Amino acid sequence: MELRHLRYFAAVAETSHFGRAAERLHMAQPPLSQAIRRLEAELGAVLFSRTTRQVALTRAGEVFQADVRRILTAVDEAAARVGRFASGVEGVLRIGLTGSASYRQLPALARLVKREMPGVAMEVHTEMLTPAQESGLAEGRLDVGVLRPPVRHEGIAHRALADEPLVLAVPQEHWLSEAATVRMDQLRHESFIMYGSALGSVVNDTVVRGCLAAGFQPRCAHEVTETSTALALVAAGLGIALLPDSIRSAPREGVVCKTVADALRVRLVLAWRADDESPLLKNLLENLDKNGMFLADEAEDAAGSGSAGPADHASDIPGGWHEDYRN
Repeated sequence: MELRHLRYFAAVAETSHFGRAAERLHMAQPPLSQAIRRLEAELGAVLFSRTTRQVALTRAGEVFQADVRRILTAVDEAAARVGRFASGVEGVLRIGLTGSASYRQLPALARLVKREMPGVAMEVHTEMLTPAQESGLAEGRLDVGVLRPPVRHEGIAHRALADEPLVLAVPQEHWLSEAATVRMDQLRHESFIMYGSALGSVVNDTVVRGCLAAGFQPRCAHEVTETSTALALVAAGLGIALLPDSIRSAPREGVVCKTVADALRVRLVLAWRADDESPLLKNLLENLDKNGMFLADEAEDAAGSGSAGPADHASDIPGGWHEDYRN
């Protein structure tokens, strides 16, 4: 039994006429009649009662028709779903984000997907630093990543979404909490809350560069793996943190964010595998472009292009800060 035989049966059942069914199917009547007889023989049941004046379903034919309708509907829906998937209209978008990006960029991206790609579900992985996202992209566990360059893994393309200054997060009772703006050199004697030195954090690298430019090396009192944890420790009065401006979109009780006049900036990019030709990715990039979510005049970069901003390279930091920036 083939799918076309079910369609033959459905056409005859709906028209109650072999000739009209053959016209609908764009075939001659004799082959249609023969196909129905072979179907009946295979099933071991007569599906139609035939007279010179009419064709009617038998009781067995009525039972079979109900199942055939369900089968053909399911097949047609499956074919339509595959078509939508192949065109990027449906599917699952697996996205990784840095911790701070989940406060501002994730809501914006989620709204865009809901509005422009309503058939697409999002599988969101937050609090992923750049190295972890690069690995996820390269290994096919992520479709896109919202991360901070430099991107060091080969075969990853990216475009810029934002260019953010670092802002100072201090406890509400901190002596700088009422200041209009802050300078980096005012942080010389502060206890810093920073990402773990083994995580490869671009924000950490930028913080250290900014402190060194102001004439001191930051004293790390506590290490964290997540931005939300850094803010919690700041709220608890355990130290201060320099974090991307995105954290302003996630106010936390007990934390005050201050503008730093001479702060360095960190770039945020959308990254994907350069060889990914999936319709879903193409659809996403087109919608991001259409809605102006990429920075102006920002072109796609191949992996290793080194489109570096001031926050880029840890190798620029003298003295190997990963070993000696802590107490």
